[in-house]
Amino acid sequence: MITFRPLTKFDKQATIVLCDEEQVKQKSFSFSNASLKKELNSIINSKQFSGKDGQLFPVVVNNQVVLCVGVGQKKSLSLTALRISVRRALLSPYLREIKSLELIVHEQKDNVIQAVIEAVLIGTYTWKKYHTKDKNDKSVDDKQVVIIASKKKIYEDAIKVCLGANLTRDLINDNADTVTSVHVGKVVRGLIKGKKNISLEVLNEKEMKAKGLGLHLAVNQGSNKPPKLIIVKYNGASTKDNYTALVGKGVTFDTGGINLKPSGHIEAMRMDMSGAASVVGILKNVINLKLKKNILFVCGLAENAIGSKAYKPGDVIRGYAGKTVEIANTDAEGRLVLADAISYVVKNYKPSHLVDIATLTGACIVALGLDYTGLVSNDDAFAAQILKSAETTDDRAWRLPIYPELKDSVKSKIADICNLGSPKGAGGTITAAEFLRQFTEGTKWVHLDIAGTAFVEGTSRMYFAHGATGSSVRLLTHYLQNN
Repeated sequence: MITFRPLTKFDKQATIVLCDEEQVKQKSFSFSNASLKKELNSIINSKQFSGKDGQLFPVVVNNQVVLCVGVGQKKSLSLTALRISVRRALLSPYLREIKSLELIVHEQKDNVIQAVIEAVLIGTYTWKKYHTKDKNDKSVDDKQVVIIASKKKIYEDAIKVCLGANLTRDLINDNADTVTSVHVGKVVRGLIKGKKNISLEVLNEKEMKAKGLGLHLAVNQGSNKPPKLIIVKYNGASTKDNYTALVGKGVTFDTGGINLKPSGHIEAMRMDMSGAASVVGILKNVINLKLKKNILFVCGLAENAIGSKAYKPGDVIRGYAGKTVEIANTDAEGRLVLADAISYVVKNYKPSHLVDIATLTGACIVALGLDYTGLVSNDDAFAAQILKSAETTDDRAWRLPIYPELKDSVKSKIADICNLGSPKGAGGTITAAEFLRQFTEGTKWVHLDIAGTAFVEGTSRMYFAHGATGSSVRLLTHYLQNN
């Protein structure tokens, strides 16, 4: 929980003081607590604390813990480093048993305060649903944080965006047999309940068969769980205004199908619905922010299970757009679900702009690593807007090329198109994007491959703990707010 107030009162269990190197050198602090200033002057004079990025130094003043946190040089302040430092402070042993604290920010700039908010809400998020609580553990996970800053709408909005990102993380982190297509449907219905400017279309298996969404159905046919295509139509502007569509890949578990994933790769495949989960998180944000835009929120939900009914390599399947697809690999399933979702939305809802979000290719991790989402687009202006939002929010993206000759990479000898690019292993991210492009029918389109950015394996990365990051939620919410 975060609240704001303009003046420091030192009335909480603890205080965090963010200090840049210039402040420390000049011994210039914004608060008037004489006892604390004396302690700070003492540790500065003894050269124990200089304000360098990442420094933590605890002092006790009037029986209150005060944690001094260095953020580096003001002129070269990295907001990413700031988020990391604030997260580290909040999770430090010094504050483990603290329930409430003040946080004194070194600089009253909006982007600095927003970064601190994200450090508190996104940085300290952990997935503990299935942890058995130790009775002797006195640590406090959800701290009440008072940020010393005047209350502003921009800060309240930042809190809302973080909560949307954390909803996305909850969906991804939970068990695959819990977060099924049915569960996601219930979450969506809960978000839109009672909202007059929203309508809902849900295609179940029967409707998909009737309408010809053969690619989506093929991916799911080995599963005992139902497939769904969920479309939320949000009317925040005039009905004459254009719609932007957000289409998320929602493979609730991906075994790889008959092209089974090996150990070491299959264990975290509940995260293969991260694109759809991001769409749900953005939906929550748009509703709470009351954006005056027309937006389509689309979740293509399936489970790529293995069994006697699973679709097979070598099959040729016809999708909603009428194109036939050769299945070269059953683990290239996400693009099949997206192809039917994209072509259905383009034909029936006619959006002016479309973004698809997917944990689509391991090749994107090879190309860009774990901190940048891969972006492919058929429109330079649209791509530039998304990239600007990515830079502003630290929800990073990097543009990769797409070009006319790339269509040859997804040709098939036995069908209209192949679900695996050739030559094998070459440019897997952009050939997958080319496959999707052929279903966009000229709509202005951005593809976000979040395979590397959606999930943290291990202890932590940047200011994220193990598990889902909420990749693309902050990015696309910012884009919708500003374009």
